[in-house]
Amino acid sequence: MIDTHCHLTFDDFSGRVPETIEEALAAGVTGMISVSTTPPDAEQALHLAETHDRVWCTAGVHPLYSDRGPFEWERLRRVASSPRCVAWGELGLDNHYDRPARAVQDAVLAEQLAFIEAVREGGRTLPVVLHCREAFDDLIPVLRRTRLDPARFVFHCFTGGPEDARKVLDFGAMISFTGVVTYRNASEVADAARLVPLDRIMVETDAPFLSPEPVRGKRPCRPAFVRHTAEFLARLRGEDWETFHAAINANTERFFRVKR
Repeated sequence: MIDTHCHLTFDDFSGRVPETIEEALAAGVTGMISVSTTPPDAEQALHLAETHDRVWCTAGVHPLYSDRGPFEWERLRRVASSPRCVAWGELGLDNHYDRPARAVQDAVLAEQLAFIEAVREGGRTLPVVLHCREAFDDLIPVLRRTRLDPARFVFHCFTGGPEDARKVLDFGAMISFTGVVTYRNASEVADAARLVPLDRIMVETDAPFLSPEPVRGKRPCRPAFVRHTAEFLARLRGEDWETFHAAINANTERFFRVKR
């Protein structure tokens, strides 16, 4: 399987990327997508992706980094022009923290979506990785106003409940789960995971954060750990491992257009 969302450019992995990849491969995690937070971070992620053939990257500005502008969108365009870049993002809205102010987040989100639409119109089409924390009612209407295909969005690190999952599914997007779904105090997330159709679900680590059970609390979380989350989800949903495993791989390959 592929870890569809990690952050190999973060300090936790400084000087440790080769061993992190080897550990993942030994666990059956045959690839990983290093997701960016700013244009410079996207360039670093691209360098990793061009250096290691089982790593891909994305290009975007995270809402919690939206106060670090102004942003040079052309730098993201250059990253996205590489075949090693497989998505935009992560981008979106975060209502959990007081800062950056929502006005700043809103402005950067609008500018970033307009940029993505412009690039799309020029012939470069990529899916979009979304960060949405306590902001489903704010973010989904914004996305509906774009000309982007809802099926090409994934709500990563889903931490909402069943009602939020239904909103995302009604919109038409994919949903991806981290180790949070394995936590005993995240029963609403588990309830949401039971609702997601088999062809709309993906798994990730969000490494270096959110190590799943049975390695919860271990830092850094590493791409190899995504297998724990995948196996938990299969049991939670009452699906045999072979069926669930095949589905998440098919979904990942279809959405990101990467091959295991």
